[in-house]
Amino acid sequence: MSVSASGRRGRGRGQAPAALDRVRMGERLRAIRKTQDLTLKALAARSGVALSTLSKIELGQISVSYEKLAAVARALAVDTGALFDPRAGAVPGAGQPVVVRSTLDTAPSYESEHYDYRMLATEFPGKRMTPLHGIIVARDLAQFPDFVRHPGQEFVMVLSGRVRIHFETGDVIELGRQESAYFDSGVGHAYVSLGKADAQVMVVMSER
Repeated sequence: MSVSASGRRGRGRGQAPAALDRVRMGERLRAIRKTQDLTLKALAARSGVALSTLSKIELGQISVSYEKLAAVARALAVDTGALFDPRAGAVPGAGQPVVVRSTLDTAPSYESEHYDYRMLATEFPGKRMTPLHGIIVARDLAQFPDFVRHPGQEFVMVLSGRVRIHFETGDVIELGRQESAYFDSGVGHAYVSLGKADAQVMVVMSER
């Protein structure tokens, strides 16, 4: 089942304009790569993401899954949030904040074919978790070319709507509002919304 352009505009984005689009994220990725004197070819070899895909990401021509963004961040040895917010590159040390606050209105955002993300607490230095707010656009497992996999563990709580999570093992769970799940994110998985409205979720991921 596909989602129309008009449907994508109506999925709870009335709070504020996107704080970050794919063009600015691409520019940020290019800046980090060049700071490390890496060519696109070298980054492709390190990350496992195709050179052509990396080039299109940097040019802001395509949106990709969180899985690919996380792979690129690992290859660059930076927090995934650094691809969205330059403040995420801070090194933990003296004078670091005790606490940071986030709002959905100002959180850096990124739209992919299946999910829309708002990255939270990106400016906290040395994060061990990646928290984000997600809008589940996908409606059918057939929309995914493959399951999403990334090292670590994942926690999800449904804020609105209803979500079905498919796992490559054949397991399937459904979650309603205020229901949650915790799983090994290295096991292939995919979220789909059930019903007419795009479900909204809070997700926390950790690679450690």
